[in-house]
Amino acid sequence: MVRGGWVMWPLLLLSVVSVTLCIERGWYWITLHSPGRRRRLNRLNTALRTGNRPEAERLAQRAQRSVYSVLAGRLLGESASDAVAIECIEELRPAVERFMPTLSTIITAAPLLGILGTVTGLISSFELLGTSQMITDPREISGGIAEALISTAAGLIVALVTLFPYMIFKGQVERAYRRMESIIAAAQHGLSGAGGASKSTGVEG
Repeated sequence: MVRGGWVMWPLLLLSVVSVTLCIERGWYWITLHSPGRRRRLNRLNTALRTGNRPEAERLAQRAQRSVYSVLAGRLLGESASDAVAIECIEELRPAVERFMPTLSTIITAAPLLGILGTVTGLISSFELLGTSQMITDPREISGGIAEALISTAAGLIVALVTLFPYMIFKGQVERAYRRMESIIAAAQHGLSGAGGASKSTGVEG
């Protein structure tokens, strides 16, 4: 931390925030997409598609207020129209995409902070070279170079450590939207009748 310069402290803060958010999001997606919940979701889709309202309501209540149960509950309680589906998905979007902008910002900001540390370290080294005094200890110059390299490496490490979980979470977000679309399609088919099924809501992304 000392040799890397002052830039190491904001990088340390970003790394702590990144690890904390990755743990929170990882636990969220593991519990939401666990094998047991996937099987329950399949049964819910079947109940909606066949028009079995009592079974669908029972399964939605057992889902412990997941985003899928909230969506199914709205479709069962109000209607399976596109308007209700899109409104509900927009309300659920903050829960599904929670902390994704923050992780994306960390991925971008960490390397930039590392580059900033590189610039400040090189500036300090060139300032020593630009003085009229004779430099007797090479470590006076190598300190600035070490600061530049350490801060750059730290910034890249923070970005890489955040990038891989972020891409996994992004895939989980897309999977969640696809499953929401399947719930909507099943509800529109079963609750409104196969002939009255509405067109795709296009909620993905």
